[in-house]
Amino acid sequence: MEELHLGMLLFLIGAGFIAAFIDSVVGGGGLISLPALLFTGLPPQIALGTNKLASTMGSLTSSISFIRHGKTDKKLIVKLLPLSIIGSAIGVYVVQKIPSESLKPLILVVLIVVTIYTLTKKEWGINSTYNGMTKKKLLFALFIVPLIGFYDGFLGGGTGSFFLFSFLLMGFDFVESAGNAKVLNFGSNLTALIVFLCYDSVYYLYGFVMGIAMILGAYIGSRVAIAKGSNYVKILFVLVSATLIGKNIYDYITNR
Repeated sequence: MEELHLGMLLFLIGAGFIAAFIDSVVGGGGLISLPALLFTGLPPQIALGTNKLASTMGSLTSSISFIRHGKTDKKLIVKLLPLSIIGSAIGVYVVQKIPSESLKPLILVVLIVVTIYTLTKKEWGINSTYNGMTKKKLLFALFIVPLIGFYDGFLGGGTGSFFLFSFLLMGFDFVESAGNAKVLNFGSNLTALIVFLCYDSVYYLYGFVMGIAMILGAYIGSRVAIAKGSNYVKILFVLVSATLIGKNIYDYITNR
């Protein structure tokens, strides 16, 4: 593995900051951070574990920022966080047995549906209509949260976007959805990181360097989202979703 010379240091800091800025708001930061770590020469499994170390540091920072500014539903998140953690743990276990590539065609379809739905609902998510958990919403949450947590442990990319979309369906606005999503994403990230640590699949030097940059990126990104409001988050959400769609199509074509 390469030594951490100045050029590599600046590269990891830049990639980490940009990834965390985006990820703190709508998810999808792994589109930047994971390829950056692979570019350094890390083996794929080590790059995945190292990325989890850095992204856990970033997601913790943005979670704290959203919570401090009152942009999360604390009572709801406390109840849902264990489901995200359990789902992620199962996902990490299953990915050791089944190739994660098997899920990619399904994920592509889901991403397209999510993006189209968001674009056609012009005023959706601009103002919060959430007024408490109904039985229907509770059943939806009990199903979708561990499922997305499982996806994060199994495959990963776009987890924050899926969590955000789920909270939009419950009636939260884009900023509140981003805050709630980030806390659950932190739980699934931390769980996956612990498993990667058990497999000794983390390169600490790169992980901490990128993680420190992610702390700064997550802090600024979450503050900008809170200040600019739901319209800003919605635009960024659509852009990231479109990028995820493009990446999945590219991967599908090149791997055939």
